[in-house]
Parts: sequence; C-alpha cells; structure tokens
Amino acid sequence: MVAAALVLLMTPGVAFFYGGMVKAKSVISMMMMSFGAIALVAVLWVLYGYSFSFTSGSDWVIPHVIGNPFTNFLMIPQLTASDGGPDLNALAFAGFQATFAIITVALISGAIADRAKFGAWMVFAGVWVTLVYFPVASWVFNFTLGKDGTTTDGGWIVHLLGVNDFAGGTAVHINAGAAGLALAIVLGRRVGFAKGMVKPHNVPLTLLGAALLWFGWFGFNAGSEAAVDGIAALAWINTLAAPAAATLGWLIVEKLKDGKPTSIGAASGAVAGLVAITPACNILAPGWGMVLGLVTGAVCALAIDLKWRLGFDDSLDVVGIHFVGGWIGTLFIGLFGNGRGLFFGFGPASLGQQFVGAAAVTVFSFFSAAAIGWIIQKTIGFRVNSEDEVAGVDTTVHGEESYVFEDAEIVRS
Repeated sequence: MVAAALVLLMTPGVAFFYGGMVKAKSVISMMMMSFGAIALVAVLWVLYGYSFSFTSGSDWVIPHVIGNPFTNFLMIPQLTASDGGPDLNALAFAGFQATFAIITVALISGAIADRAKFGAWMVFAGVWVTLVYFPVASWVFNFTLGKDGTTTDGGWIVHLLGVNDFAGGTAVHINAGAAGLALAIVLGRRVGFAKGMVKPHNVPLTLLGAALLWFGWFGFNAGSEAAVDGIAALAWINTLAAPAAATLGWLIVEKLKDGKPTSIGAASGAVAGLVAITPACNILAPGWGMVLGLVTGAVCALAIDLKWRLGFDDSLDVVGIHFVGGWIGTLFIGLFGNGRGLFFGFGPASLGQQFVGAAAVTVFSFFSAAAIGWIIQKTIGFRVNSEDEVAGVDTTVHGEESYVFEDAEIVRS
C-alpha cells in the first residue's frame, strides 16, 4: 500500500514534468490530462479493469490473453476473505496495479501537448485503457503461483513466452510510447513545427516533476516484488544507480553535441534511465544496471531528435524517452540478465523472447491507438483548431490562465 501511494504520486509528477516544458498558455491543459487520467482510470479499474487484467482458470475469455471483465466487478469478491473480512493481499495488490494503469495513460499525453481537446482526450483515455492497457497488463503482470512457488497460470508474454518484465518496460513504457507515436501522427504537427519552436516555460516545474517521478519510482520498481526481500532491495539499488548513470550519459551527449549540459537534459536523462531499468531491476547486478543507464541516457539524448528528421510531432519526447528507453531496457535483459543473458553464455533464446514481447506490445498498442484516435478525430474532433492552438489551449479549453498578474494600473493606484 505504501508502494502504491508512491506510484500514484508519480502521475502528478508527470503533470509537473510535462507542464514545465510546454508554453505558459498550455500548462493547465497539460496537467489536466494527467489529473483526468487519475480520475477516469481509477473508476474504470474498480468497475472492471482489475477483472480484465487479473483473472485465471475458468475466468479467462481467451486463455492467457483476455480475462472476464466482470469476475471482480466493483471488487466485490475481494471484500470477503476466508475469515469473513476484506482480503488484504488482494485489495492491496489491486490498488498497486491501479496506479500502473493510471500513469501509463498519463504518459501518452506528452506526445500531443499544446493541441488536444480535453474531452476528446478523456474519451481516448477511457477507450484505450480498456481495449489496450487492461489486456496488455494481463499479458505481463497476471500470474498465479502454485504451491511450489512457480507460476502456474498467467498472461502469455511472461507466463508462456518467458519474457522478464519485472515492473512494466513493455506494459507501461513501450505501450505508452507506441500509443504516443500513433496519436502524434493522427493529430499532426503543431503550428510552426520546427526545432526550438517552444522553450520550456518553467524549468523548475519540470525538475520538480522529475524529482517526484524518481521518488515514486522506488515504489514502482521495488514494490513490484510485493515483499520485503533481496529482490526488492536489488530493484531499489538499481532504481538509484541506473537513472543516475543515465543522467550522466545524457549530459555527456548534450555537452558533445550542443556545447552545454542542460537541466532539462538532466531531468530527461534521469527519466530515461528509470524507464530502462524498470523491466530489468530484478535481474541486473548494479554494475550492469549502471551500464544500462549510461547507454540509455546517451541513446535517448540522440533519439529525441528523430522527430525533427522523420517529421512526427512528439511534443515532449514520449517516443524518444519511453518507447526507446523501454526497448533498450527490455532487450538489455537478453544480453546481460543474470541467469539468461547472451553474454553470460545462455544463448540467444532470451534475447529473442524479449524482442517478441516488446514487438507484440508495440504493434498492438500503435495500431489500436491510431484507430481509436482516428475515429475520435473524425467524429467529435481530437485536435483544437489552429487559432485556439496559437491563442493557448488553457483559455480556449478550460477558461483558465496558469499565471495571473495584477494589472499594472491597479498596482500603481
């Protein structure tokens, strides 16, 4: 439950992280998409999301792929345990997993900053989390332990394919990154799309967001062990060391490429390292965790420029950080994971498993998000018009301003 509270804090962290990087006339819109995700996804999770994602035995609609969304409707079965009271373990686990669903949706919003309608975003969030995230969470996180401690039932990516994804490199980051790319393409480029078109309006706000994300990520990774043991401790240490190394990797690339290391680069590097270590925090020695972080920070610092070369407007680098970082961390396990890495003499099988799992989530999430976003755009409209975009979506969509200053004449009087 403590870990779940930490992970929930990460979504306001995303709001601050993204909010500081957009223009001043869009910060409310940007942060509202994260808070809207908290409100909507939490309700859907209690209604049917937990049932959809975590099922077993005869409750599978398609074994290891799709669960019955009504098995645990409104969490009613969890309210009565063997002793007649609420089931502590089941309810705590359900709450923990709810926060994963929330932040995955919130991450997508950074790809469409400055140009999305809030109502359309909420429709997309509800449909996407239902049709994409809930099934993918089942593929990755769903499991049933046998009496000997081995997994006897669960989703196909981990249980059948054998992918190691400890805390959501595929289900959270690749999933959100692929969906963000799809939406960026569907909504199109912002007015005046060009490198350097928007400067972060509030750098300290972004740094605060990064700090909250890093703080909450200890619950995200270590909490995924659902126990206080050596694996949880290893995940904690990797969650400290890998993003620290990634920050250095990003800053080194910035210095070599642009001549100056930046605070936005430090924050982005830390987040990239956190993304990459997420699937691998249970299976890498801290030394290899730092190597992963260093590599990820450097690669992601270069990857964020792909949008200018390829022409897709991923406003806040969801693709360059979460999609690319998620892929690097997932594949790194097949190379250097304890007991399965190619460079430790275990052959290419694990690398192949990691690739197939990541590719499956990529394809499913990208095309599903593209279809959902296209239908919304063609019906109720997803993107604001150009005039409203230039004027600022805060006032046109929400009727608010993020920063209000007293009139100079009033002050003088």
